[in-house]
Amino acid sequence: MGAPDWGQMTRIFGRIGILSFGGPAAQIAVMHRELVEDRPWLTEDQYLRALSFCMLLPGPEAMQLATYAGWRLRGVPGGVLAGALFVLPGALVMLALAALYATYGALPLFQALFLGIKATVVIIVIEALLKVARRALHGPDRWAIAGLSFVGIFALGVPFPLLIGLAALYGYLTTAPGSTATAPAPAAKPRLMRTVLIWGALWLAPVAALTILAPGILPQLALFFSKLAVVTFGGAYAVLAYMTQEVVTIRGWLSTPEMMDALGLAETTPGPLILVTEFVGFLAGFKAGGLWLGTLAALVTLWVTFMPCFLWIFAGAPFIDRLATLPRLSGALNCVTAAVVGVILNLSIWFALHVFFTQVTTWRAGPLRLALPDPQTIEPLTLALAAVAAGLLLWRRWPLLPVLALMAVAGLLGGVLS
Repeated sequence: MGAPDWGQMTRIFGRIGILSFGGPAAQIAVMHRELVEDRPWLTEDQYLRALSFCMLLPGPEAMQLATYAGWRLRGVPGGVLAGALFVLPGALVMLALAALYATYGALPLFQALFLGIKATVVIIVIEALLKVARRALHGPDRWAIAGLSFVGIFALGVPFPLLIGLAALYGYLTTAPGSTATAPAPAAKPRLMRTVLIWGALWLAPVAALTILAPGILPQLALFFSKLAVVTFGGAYAVLAYMTQEVVTIRGWLSTPEMMDALGLAETTPGPLILVTEFVGFLAGFKAGGLWLGTLAALVTLWVTFMPCFLWIFAGAPFIDRLATLPRLSGALNCVTAAVVGVILNLSIWFALHVFFTQVTTWRAGPLRLALPDPQTIEPLTLALAAVAAGLLLWRRWPLLPVLALMAVAGLLGGVLS
């Protein structure tokens, strides 16, 4: 099959962006369905190799995976289109919600609207997790890696980069060196350097310009979130605690209740969870200078949060297939994929707990750290919505989009009536 035309690209990646609720686990599931199962745009091996590679990078792995898919199909312009369409729907919704929040306060109506969507996403994640596990876990050692990865991150709080690094090291050391099919020549070094210089300049030149020409809240946000973009290994979940401490305790841009509302809105809107940075940037700018400065601050925050993702992907994507032809590096990536299954399981459970219960605490005993829900705070309406979604998706095999629309209306009606 030839490369899809731009109309197809816009339609499919736009739909992925609109349906990208529920954090990275759900977003990865939606992309797998759209790009691998429903149409032959990526093979299973290409998808899993790219996912493993994106898990090694700082920043939102699902957005980077979308960018890679677009690059694979139509080069750099395709990558820009796919990455932008993945982010823009959620960014526009978040900007509107942040403006309404800053003006009118909390928005229970919007939270009710997204209640059914969140319940449906739990089912999507469970279905996708099983599919990815069946394809990625071949052999007892892969199952062991996935299990240890899950236990390490869920119960012991082992840093995500360490888990991925250990899995890669195991795969590298246990794979016999040898030769495989001839690999395509890697991108020339001058081309790599040109890519780094162009996208590095697009990222950092506006930061420098703001620092020189517009001292105040805008360069402060640009510098802080540029630094955050470099250290956000493991996706947004891995950096939320650090960001909250900086934003609330050290810089005082938001209060603790405002930060909790920001996280709640980010969980219920499409797009990567790291869009919470847009909400933070808007509120910080709004407090400093009103609506227009808040809007500019949101745009600056979006730019420095996502521009580095294009840099990482366009610099590294040409080498992903070559890595698969080198036995030991291929073995390392395969083990990373197995570890990613455990990480996705952790994210899935984390998301389900926070959807079905209003209070989740952390139980600690020595090195153990377990997220435990308060049984008295269970949400019967959300459970009922999830059960209906499971019946429609898993039993009746309804298409995803009608189910999401139906469950959004059901959630809104249930929230209004309860």
